[in-house]
Amino acid sequence: MRTASPSSTPAAACPSTSKVTYFIFSTYSYFVDKMKHDLIKLSIPELLKTMESFPPPSEPQMVLTLAETAWQQLRRDIIAGVRKPRERLRIERLREAYGIGPSPLREALQRLAAEGLVMAEGNRGFTVTPLDPREFADVTVARIAVEREAIRLSILNGSDDWEAGVASASYLMAKADREVNPGTDQWERANTAFHKAIVAGCGSNWLLRVRDNLHTVAERYRRASVSSANSRRDLAREHADIARAVLARDVTRACDLTAEHYSKTAEELRAFGS
Repeated sequence: MRTASPSSTPAAACPSTSKVTYFIFSTYSYFVDKMKHDLIKLSIPELLKTMESFPPPSEPQMVLTLAETAWQQLRRDIIAGVRKPRERLRIERLREAYGIGPSPLREALQRLAAEGLVMAEGNRGFTVTPLDPREFADVTVARIAVEREAIRLSILNGSDDWEAGVASASYLMAKADREVNPGTDQWERANTAFHKAIVAGCGSNWLLRVRDNLHTVAERYRRASVSSANSRRDLAREHADIARAVLARDVTRACDLTAEHYSKTAEELRAFGS
């Protein structure tokens, strides 16, 4: 006795299904059955060739909320100096500049206030946090202490892959030092990647998290310092010396050179602001 397939079931047997829905379901079932039948008839090489013609699955895309987008754009502009220290961040003007509504902008500003990049002033709204050399000196003390420990652990525990990452980041840093001006986006990316590669082998997520927070606060100070026309530093030499010490796994020299490197940035900003 022949069993009826889904595609041959009479519409009357589906009293709760509309004719349109039944037609779509029947058509879909027919083509699925036909595809399976055709694939079964193929030889193994033919089947593999057919499968290669199928489009690859699309990669999952991260969907940013409006608040996340606003936070990223405002943060980038504050760090880059587009939004000047002490600038009043009026919601209406920000809405026109970024094309984002008031609620996501307020959420982004609250997040930036938690990071120390903007200040909430009660009913007066938000302003960009001013550059204070004394604060940067304090941040630098904390950065040096954290960086020393992260470098020490990385050199002691770093694998061959870590060492290769340091070598690669050092090459890109040297290239950026030769070809672009300090403080530009390209140079900043290379500089961030260079110092991050050095501490990547430390094995402590908490240590890296604290370091990243300090890096965020320090970044716009650093941009103001290294992009100053009065700067007389040989940053290429400083980076090269640090890289050599790290790759030689000389803990003491690598830590001392990095501490000196960070301290010079703080000294330049103090001189720049005076």
